[in-house]
Amino acid sequence: MHALIIANSPTFDAAPFAAMLRSAALLIAADGGGNALHAIAIVPHIAIGDLDSLAPEALRSFAAAGCEIVRHRPDKDETDLELALLLAVARGAQQIDVLGALGGRWDQGLSNVALLALPQLAGCRVRLLDEDQEAYLIRDYSEISGAVGDTVSLLPLGGAAHGITTVGLQYPLNDATLHFERSRGVSNIITTQPASVSLRSGMVLVVHLFDAGA
Repeated sequence: MHALIIANSPTFDAAPFAAMLRSAALLIAADGGGNALHAIAIVPHIAIGDLDSLAPEALRSFAAAGCEIVRHRPDKDETDLELALLLAVARGAQQIDVLGALGGRWDQGLSNVALLALPQLAGCRVRLLDEDQEAYLIRDYSEISGAVGDTVSLLPLGGAAHGITTVGLQYPLNDATLHFERSRGVSNIITTQPASVSLRSGMVLVVHLFDAGA
């Protein structure tokens, strides 16, 4: 099942994603992420969080339309997005796209990236998605679907990543190590398809810009 989660970014505009949002098998608003949905008259299947950021009129509209409201205490240990991700997995999602995860507060944005490493997500394909870029975590192997000329950065997450081998990228890596505190993996380019990345240990964050060489 494909789930879409809308995180609470103050600058996120849901309109360009309207068709995708309406077709989602499971649409979850992580607290204030529901405001962007309310602005384009889309009702999520679930709204989750302490609901301190969701506008009262949006909450009333969602509830009246049959949206499932999952309210948590304000003094919880998890962010609203973490709760939404764990709920999506519990409801059977195998693919999860998160919109509105970046932008606004730096602490929230960095935390949202780190959430990709949740052990509960290891069996899912999870992306942070925007109109012109995506980010996702590789734990062993993944193809990189995109156009020749697209920019791809490989960023080790949580420490060094070892045994990295790439195919179809301009600057190849062959059983290489990328260090968390170094920038070696930034700004590679897709030269052939299918491009791919594999690694022996660690985790690598792929940041893929849909720029086709621009």
